[in-house]
Parts: sequence; C-alpha cells; structure tokens
Amino acid sequence: MSNVIRAIYQNKLIGIIRENDEKKAIEIAKAYIEGGIKIIEMATPINAIKEVAKNDEVYIARGGIITREQAIEAIEAKAKLLVSPILQMGLVKLSSGYKTPLVLTATTPNEAYMAWQARTPLIKIYPIKDLGGAGYIEELLRPMKFLNVMPTGSIQIDDIEDYLKAGSMAVGLGRAFYQNKNFDEIKKSVMKAVQIADKFNR
Repeated sequence: MSNVIRAIYQNKLIGIIRENDEKKAIEIAKAYIEGGIKIIEMATPINAIKEVAKNDEVYIARGGIITREQAIEAIEAKAKLLVSPILQMGLVKLSSGYKTPLVLTATTPNEAYMAWQARTPLIKIYPIKDLGGAGYIEELLRPMKFLNVMPTGSIQIDDIEDYLKAGSMAVGLGRAFYQNKNFDEIKKSVMKAVQIADKFNR
C-alpha cells in the first residue's frame, strides 16, 4: 500500500480545492495544512500543485484528471495521487506504470464494482448529496463491504461523522471549508473537521 493511501485510510479526510486562481489555491492549501489536513486534492493550475507539493507534511492529489496528458503532468508536478471525476479506466495502466495510485469516481453500484475490479484503492462516490447522502453509502456497502469509498459533493462538516459511521473509508470536503471564508476561518473549519475525523482514526 502506498504512503498516500495509507494516510487517507488513517486520517479519514481529504481537503478538496477547486480554484482557477493560482495564488488563492495556494493560500487555501496553506490554511488546510495549518488546520491539520494531511491530504489535499487540487483541481487547480499546475503551478499551484507544484508549489504546495514542496511541503513534505502533506500529500497532494491532482483532481479532475480525464486524459493521459493531465495524469503525466500531475505526476511530473509531484502529485502523489491521481483523481478522476469519472470512471476513466484508460488511466489504470498508466497509474500502475508510474506507481502513482488512482482514484476513480462512481455513482452506481455497478461502477463502484468496476472500479474495485480495476484494483482502485479508493473509489470516489459523487455527487453524494444527490445520490442520497450517508444512507446511500450504507446501501452501497451492504452487499459489497469490501469497497473502500470516499463520498464527495456538497458535504458539510457536521455530516462527516454520519458518512464515516456509514462505512466510508474517508470523506472529501471542499467548499464547506473555504467558500466565502478568510484564511483564519478556513483554518478553523478544517480544525473542526479534523477533530471529528480523528475519532475514527486508525
């Protein structure tokens, strides 16, 4: 198991940043790190990823990867994890070849099972709110407890415990942390989330 996957399994929380402004993305990442987040998924300009990846205290994932070119660019920028917003099976062989783990996204049980068959170490379930929230995770895992899933999509900080109790391996949050918030407010939000996730730490 890679170090980044081990860190996700242990910390239970991924901070997501979707931001086109490079400076703003770096600032949000700094607030995440100060708040205690260890894994950050960045769907941002590649230079922001390069900058944040210099910090040895955090693992950087590049989000929004659909093409081979995006994946290679992320790996060259020192991202330790590739995250596709779809079930992009074409990235599986590349991920294996570069020894950089890949997270695929699923919405249905069939897609989740296909991602598992592809030996994906973590399956993103999105958009979880529209799919039914924590109840959907419970239903999904009832016949397939072997799936390692991470719900994302409009999750609030107060929802984290419900998703982890439902059997999620980790939870991904973004806008709940940083939308319309300054640095200190982001840091405070993250600290609260980390405290909740820590109860499930293993």
